[in-house]
Amino acid sequence: MGKIIVTGASGQFGGAAANSLLETCAPEDLVFLSRTPEKLAHFAERGAIVRQADFDDPASLPAAMAGGERMLLISTARVGTRVGQHTNAAQAAAAAGVKQIAYTSLINADRPGNPAIVKDDHFATEQAIRATGVEYTFLRDSQYSEAVAAAMAIPALQMGVKPDNCGDGRVSFVSRDDCVAVAVGVLTQDGHGNQAYPLTGPEALSIPDAMALVSQLAGKPIEVQHVDDEGMFEYFDSLGVVRHASDIVPDGPIPWSSDDMVTFGMSIREGYFDEVTDCVERITGRAPRTLRSVLEQYQHIWPK
Repeated sequence: MGKIIVTGASGQFGGAAANSLLETCAPEDLVFLSRTPEKLAHFAERGAIVRQADFDDPASLPAAMAGGERMLLISTARVGTRVGQHTNAAQAAAAAGVKQIAYTSLINADRPGNPAIVKDDHFATEQAIRATGVEYTFLRDSQYSEAVAAAMAIPALQMGVKPDNCGDGRVSFVSRDDCVAVAVGVLTQDGHGNQAYPLTGPEALSIPDAMALVSQLAGKPIEVQHVDDEGMFEYFDSLGVVRHASDIVPDGPIPWSSDDMVTFGMSIREGYFDEVTDCVERITGRAPRTLRSVLEQYQHIWPK
């Protein structure tokens, strides 16, 4: 059998997937890629193959992909320009003889009318992977529970209020841990070729429901303020968040734009995240984590 490739192995998702694969696979069968391979020294010490790969430099990719049979393509952080990066990676993998590409996508990325602009990058990448003719596995993640536990909970607890444009729309929050476990499953099991899996937690909750859980666990009140989309833009303006992905400062303190977040909220409000599936349990053999369990895990970093 050929080797399993993990792109972006120095990131959170990629690092977790790499660690998990090292527990189940021979290290010499694993290839971990990064623009900064020095960050992967700890994996090299465990016997894994570490290679430099820059998706903006297609000439660097054939050597990086050589010998691979299955690849986990983790979406990069460059909203707006990452489709070209992903396409370079998928085409190089196909040229190197990779037989299956698993890609970290977004729930309902393929549904017409979904207003979340982030879905444009994901759907375009899915199309680019299909165009290579390589077997695909699309891992269409719901919103991460960890995002609620940290990026959402901490400012809400600090301010006592949470401006929100999601209305009563519900989200099947899913733990990143479960999404990683599914990714490892589809790379190490057979039968996942040409499949798209919506990955969700065990229940769908509204943002007010989620904030009520945070409030209960922290013992501090949080008022969810329902605002319209323009009010949400004004809130992000007050935090110094740029409005458009094209204005994001590379390696700056805030790697996202408000039009990304506001349209994400619109997508929740319009029901595109209100879906509960059994994909996590079917592929990993265990029930997905609840939002409460992830909140409890992160509770120690919350403001007192």
